Amino acid sequence: MSFAAQTLSPPSRALMLLEGRAFHELGAFLGALPLLSLAPRGDGHPVLVLPGLIASDISTRPLRHFLRSKGYAVSGWRQGRNLGLRAGVQDAMIDLLQEMNDTSGRKVSLVGWSLGGLYARQLAKMMPERVRQVITLGSPFASGPKSTNAWRVYEMASGRRAEDEDARFGSSLAGAPPVPTTAIFSRTDGVCAWQGCREQTSPMSESIEVESSHCGMGHHPAAVYAVADRLAQQEGEWAPFDRGGWRGIVYPDPNR
Repeated sequence: MSFAAQTLSPPSRALMLLEGRAFHELGAFLGALPLLSLAPRGDGHPVLVLPGLIASDISTRPLRHFLRSKGYAVSGWRQGRNLGLRAGVQDAMIDLLQEMNDTSGRKVSLVGWSLGGLYARQLAKMMPERVRQVITLGSPFASGPKSTNAWRVYEMASGRRAEDEDARFGSSLAGAPPVPTTAIFSRTDGVCAWQGCREQTSPMSESIEVESSHCGMGHHPAAVYAVADRLAQQEGEWAPFDRGGWRGIVYPDPNR
C-alpha cells in the first residue's frame, strides 16, 4: 500500500445494513467489562479522544470512561457535534492539544474515531513535539472521500466538498504522522472501505484488524482492548501489537 490515496469503492449495501449491530456491540462492551479490566493500566498521561462525523463526545463516552478507569487523563474534544472542518474547528483542537500538553507537561496521545482519526493524524503532523502516539478507529485516511458511504453526509454537514479536505488540512491525509501510529480497522466496516483504513507498516506504524461495525468500533470490546494495550506502552518504547496466544484468535492477521 502506498502513501497516495487509493481509489476504492464504498462498502456494499449489505454491509451498510449490518451497521445496526453497533447497538449489540455496545451491549457486548458492557458485558465484557470484567474481562476488559484485565487490560494493562496506563501511566496517567493525557489522552484526547475525537469523535466521528455528526457525532459528539457522547459517542466516545464509553471509551473515555474506560480509559479513565485505567488511569489516563482523558478529554473529549469539547466542540459539540463533529460537522467537519468548519471555521474555528481546527484552531480549537490545536488550542486544546496545547492546553493538555502544557498543563500536564507530558505528550498527549490522540485517539480518533472515523473522521476524528483524520483530525488526529493531521494534528500529530502539525505538532509532533506535543503528541505521544496516534490511534485511529475506522478512519479512511488512505482512500479518496468517495470510498465511504458518508461523503454526502459530510458535504451536507460541513457545507464543503469532500475532495477539498486534503488542502484544508494542509498536507496529504495518507502520509503517516512522524509519531507511533496504529490504525484499527474492520473488513466488515459498512461505512468506509476497509482498505483505506489500514496503515503502511513501518518501524513506527501498524494496523490492527477487529471484526466490528464502523458505528460500533469505538466501543467494540476488541477495539477497546487494543486501544488500552497501545496506550499502556512506555513513552519511547513503542512496539507493534503482539498477536501471540489468545490474541491470535480475537485479532485476525491484518495482512492476510
